[in-house]
Amino acid sequence: MEHKSRKMSNMVLILLQLLALVSCSPPRCDPGFRGRCKPTLEEKPKCTDVVLSYCEDMAYTQTMFPNIIGHKTREEAESGTEYLLISVIESLLGGECNPDLRMLGCSVLVPRCEKEKVLKPCRTTCEVVRKRCAHAFEGIDMAWPYFLDCDRFFVSDEEGCYDPLEGLRVQQKVQDDYSMEGLPVEELSTVMQFTYHSNTEMINTLKKTEAQCSDIARTYSIGRSMEGRELLVIEFSNNPGEHELLEPEVKYIGNMHGNEVMGHQLLIYLAQYLCSEYLLGNKRIQTLINTTRIHILPSMNPDGYEVAVSGFQDSNYGDDVYEGRRYDTGNIGRTNAQNIDLNRNFPDLTSIAYSRRRNKGYRTDHIPIPDYYWFGKVAPETYAVMKWIRSIPFALSANFHGGDLVVSYPYDLSKHPLERNMFSPTPDDQVFKLLAKTYANAHETMSNENARCGSSSPNSQKGIINGAHWYSLAGGMQDFNYLHTNCFEVTVELGCDKFPAEEELLTGWHENQEALIAYLEAVHRGIKGIVKDEDGNAIQGARISVRGIRHDVNTAANGDYWRLLIPGVYIVTVTAPGYAKAIKKVHLPARMNKAGRVDFVLQKAALQPDVENDHNIPLMGNYERFDPYNQYERYTLMAASSPNREERAEKPWWWNYFILPGAASPTWLLRQY
Repeated sequence: MEHKSRKMSNMVLILLQLLALVSCSPPRCDPGFRGRCKPTLEEKPKCTDVVLSYCEDMAYTQTMFPNIIGHKTREEAESGTEYLLISVIESLLGGECNPDLRMLGCSVLVPRCEKEKVLKPCRTTCEVVRKRCAHAFEGIDMAWPYFLDCDRFFVSDEEGCYDPLEGLRVQQKVQDDYSMEGLPVEELSTVMQFTYHSNTEMINTLKKTEAQCSDIARTYSIGRSMEGRELLVIEFSNNPGEHELLEPEVKYIGNMHGNEVMGHQLLIYLAQYLCSEYLLGNKRIQTLINTTRIHILPSMNPDGYEVAVSGFQDSNYGDDVYEGRRYDTGNIGRTNAQNIDLNRNFPDLTSIAYSRRRNKGYRTDHIPIPDYYWFGKVAPETYAVMKWIRSIPFALSANFHGGDLVVSYPYDLSKHPLERNMFSPTPDDQVFKLLAKTYANAHETMSNENARCGSSSPNSQKGIINGAHWYSLAGGMQDFNYLHTNCFEVTVELGCDKFPAEEELLTGWHENQEALIAYLEAVHRGIKGIVKDEDGNAIQGARISVRGIRHDVNTAANGDYWRLLIPGVYIVTVTAPGYAKAIKKVHLPARMNKAGRVDFVLQKAALQPDVENDHNIPLMGNYERFDPYNQYERYTLMAASSPNREERAEKPWWWNYFILPGAASPTWLLRQY
């Protein structure tokens, strides 16, 4: 009994001790009892040092987290795709817009902090950089980064912003003043880079040129190569994007063979030159652009060019080990990604012209594409250029190659029954010789007999040669231009070294600069005019015939036409279905430097069967038939269904670099997302 009483006393003592401990402990926070305790306050963000290595050259030294896009810590910002992008932006864009883009990104990832407050960067600065640099992202098929959205993360001057490039501007001014010291004025507008441009660098340069000369320049795409690279054209005109009445259209095409690269570079330089000289007030260039619509396609075969530059040895463009940049004068990269020689891939209309030359009233113009052509292997590059040629009323053209030093003119296919090399002139042989001489004589060395090189030497005369007399080929582009459209095209061989060293690019530009301009000016030869009916309505498709030359040109949609001719006296006839023919005598003086204006007004008359039928060549179908069975569409769909093609189409070449372990895919980098 005593034992139980003692045990009870001990328990009571222990309980009293516990109660005393509880009563002495600080009261717990209970929101239900006001004043019982104070809630814990989170520490306010404070300014901290900028420690991201790619942002250490900003004009300020203090930043704050969370940053403008929500990264809570420096570690989170440093491990994000946004920071990865600005760290590689210089190499990714080939140095374009550096360091402006990097510093603009830093102003968002590590924003300026003063007096424990974040200052946001100025919207005006962002907009200027975006306008100047958006083309660089387009060139690599990347979207403008979301964290550089000028409306979301940048503010106006009234809201108290700061210029994130303020430190750069002072530094650049000093550098620019130093670098431009001693340079002639004409070189300040556009500085040419005499190095080989990758396809991305070429697109960036053309886009930059377009931005610099937006009033006279426009870039547009005519399609894509087999591997999905854009076939980008830059156009120069005082009204870019529109065909103007009586303004002739001219085109230059380079790099048809991927390993013949001088033309690729010259046309990039020409675009820069036209832009800068126009801005600097060069009267000759201003007159040319104000009276001519010029189209420049620097690379018709970008897939082959990339192979030639990279030095891949395999002919199927597989994933072999990259061997580094080297220059090879062989055939590596000559063909497209399907191993098709593009200068043998056009419809062979020359054979058709030869087969009809004994027929009464035969013609060598606007010959339709035979249906059987579409059942062969048509390269996407060829298809794109054919549609381009048919969509614009080109009057003059040149395509640029390498491997010889000469200007070749049609026909390319020999008239010899066995297609042996043989002089094979067109009905416009005298015009073509004049055009070829225009380029060769303006070139620094081409017309010099001592400068001859290559296989054309035995038969060329002062830098020009008939194509079939040199070597016969079927399916060439210059024959197709002449026989299918109004366009007169020659082939310019720029030198015996197909892939010269970069040190020779500057020399190549100086040798060809005057010739490139003089040839463009040659489109203003012969006659031009408008064909209308008695009510003043334009007549499209009227035929302009010159007595003694069995090759006609047709009027464009606005009723205008251009007919290249050498000086002389001509009888010109115009015919159109449903109208009486009209005839005029034209005299072109020897020293006439511009096309003579010869307009026609046609009177309505009973339909003349011979005129009507002559617009369709018997057994060949209608001229308007272009890929009537959609063979090309089916063929390209089959090519597009391959796994490699899908992967290329869905994910650009840089995509895998930005995939981070454990992080969400940065789909904001994709333009089509």
